[in-house]
Amino acid sequence: MQWRRSFTHPRDGGFTLIEILLAVVILGVAFVAFLSAMQTGIHTGAESTDLTKAMLYAREMREWTRSLPFHDTDAADEDKPVGPDSVTDGVPFVDDVDDLLGATFSPPRDSFGSEIADATGWSETVTLTWKSEVDPTFTVPDGESNLIHVEVTIMKNGETILTTNWLRAKEDMD
Repeated sequence: MQWRRSFTHPRDGGFTLIEILLAVVILGVAFVAFLSAMQTGIHTGAESTDLTKAMLYAREMREWTRSLPFHDTDAADEDKPVGPDSVTDGVPFVDDVDDLLGATFSPPRDSFGSEIADATGWSETVTLTWKSEVDPTFTVPDGESNLIHVEVTIMKNGETILTTNWLRAKEDMD
């Protein structure tokens, strides 16, 4: 009986250095992809939360504009131009819709015009534009119609999160 010499080395169940390095690279790439996906998910969740809050604040402003009289009910303010009748510390006194002209509130206001608690860093700016009652795409001078286009921009720490708008007609509540 003749013995043949084998040129292969029997493996004793271990891994070669190349196999280990390849496994580390694959695990590293998978770990980086996982972390990236987690970061994207967290960022998307935060943006979604901000957008939801901004929509809530805009809805509160919409309800406030619907509850306010269209024209000033105070006879002493009858001859004043459109816009706030008075401003204290940069905040307008609001008793009718046109008092919101160019108003910025920080923190935003609720449907009764009160500050929304726990809204630190949030603000809202209101822009009013009077529109033709015959053709709402046509802008008329301030105060010269019974149709107002209300635009609200909601911001968080100076960054615009949401801008929305609606029409407020005199017939809504008056």
